[in-house]
Amino acid sequence: MGRILAIDYGRKRTGIAVTDPLQLIANGLTTVPTTTLHAFLDDYLCHEPVELIVVGLPRQTNGRPSETMPYIDAFVRSFRQRHPSLPVVFFDERFTSVLAHRAVLEGGVRKKDRQNKALYDELSAVIILQGYMESKKTI
Repeated sequence: MGRILAIDYGRKRTGIAVTDPLQLIANGLTTVPTTTLHAFLDDYLCHEPVELIVVGLPRQTNGRPSETMPYIDAFVRSFRQRHPSLPVVFFDERFTSVLAHRAVLEGGVRKKDRQNKALYDELSAVIILQGYMESKKTI
């Protein structure tokens, strides 16, 4: 069984999260500059078995796509060309930034560390991945 990898795509930075090989736990992997995202993913996919990519789907509170959607569409098209056998799904990422900020505050992260925006991007990817995994659970 391969891992599931989640992407919180941003125009400057992209947060990445991944499951364990049994797909039980979502963990933050890293945040990378978006300009190096393809290179990072190409390298990671060479070394780790991944069976699915989950990309955060940015929507406004009214349900309409956010202004970053054209950039995400372009990234996904390019990714699918590079890795045609790897499925890519979208998962609603509304409120992940708010949840990430709340988790950092409630987690007791030091004020200096809270200024690191990459932390929020990675944590948002974890929230996206966890939400996706929970949506697929069968009772």
